[in-house]
Amino acid sequence: MRWSFQIAKITGIQIRLHLTFLVLLAWVGFGNGVEKGWRSAVTGVALVLLVFSCVLLHELGHAWAAKRFGIRTPDITLLPIGGIARLERIPERPSEEIIVALAGPLVSLGLALLFGLASGFTLPPLEGEIQEWGQLFSKLFTINSGLLLFNLLPVFPMDGGRVLRALLALHFSYRRSTRIAATLGQSLALVLGLVGLWLPAPMLLFIAVFLFLSAGSEASQVDLREASVGLRVQDAMLTKFNVLPRNAHLADATDLLLHASQHFFPFTGEDGRLLGILTRNSLIHGLNEAGPMGSALAYASRELPCLHPSQSLTTACALMQQFETPVLPVTNQEGDLVGLFTAENLGELMMVETQSRDSVLDRTRRL
Repeated sequence: MRWSFQIAKITGIQIRLHLTFLVLLAWVGFGNGVEKGWRSAVTGVALVLLVFSCVLLHELGHAWAAKRFGIRTPDITLLPIGGIARLERIPERPSEEIIVALAGPLVSLGLALLFGLASGFTLPPLEGEIQEWGQLFSKLFTINSGLLLFNLLPVFPMDGGRVLRALLALHFSYRRSTRIAATLGQSLALVLGLVGLWLPAPMLLFIAVFLFLSAGSEASQVDLREASVGLRVQDAMLTKFNVLPRNAHLADATDLLLHASQHFFPFTGEDGRLLGILTRNSLIHGLNEAGPMGSALAYASRELPCLHPSQSLTTACALMQQFETPVLPVTNQEGDLVGLFTAENLGELMMVETQSRDSVLDRTRRL
């Protein structure tokens, strides 16, 4: 995820922290410090870190359950509103999705029980420092219980929404089941947004926006997967584009950007082999750093995996998501560049395919 950086690695899973999380820590520390002093600031920041340690364990529960079904989790990102475990793919069977979805809440349940028992032993009549620990355990019990209940709401993108989709998928199509859960999620987001405006509560508004966008994104991903069934990379790749030589300047790429409407610029050597691909964002970055006469190849991506024209769109989309890139090169068996697989062209193909399939379904219903 953009604006995030790696802070640890657990069982091969990157643990990443979003920059906005640092803003949350600063806000809690400053707010508590101004109101109650430096000790309160430290205590507040420590509580936030403990809470997000619980969130991390929750997400690791999803990741470790997914691993049982051969699904890798490249990374987990911690945000001010929670955590996101990015699975390599969605579990194929409804039963698998239910297990993966419930693994996180089960971790939260275990933590809530643990802190609940601990707080029972350390609250009054005990006094002093032990009682302070009891109050901390009591807060963590309440927070983990809330996290458990909130995640079990039967709406996307919550864990309960994934369980609901899996149960609906036993009777309806996967696409329709996703649409139902996503619609419920966006409806809840609208209600939370209205409540946030009425109170007012900025954090609630932020959560509402996140829920609405996440639910829509989940539905769009499933639409994409359903529409791409049976399609290959060769159906979506660009075949007409300009290729730049090894010694091209950034000015050469700028000319193509302005006069040929080309947003991605591949480089090939004398033997026709791919050397790298310069994106529009990298071009702008290069112009700011090196100027028009800077080496264009110096700002090109060279670590992108190559696709083959016969590969499925599902595989290509998964690689594009994994490498967080808007473009992937397509090469033949000899390693020669034959096309560019871009997110923009993929979207246009999906619009055509979805419209075509919907038209066929409408004609079938009329018959």
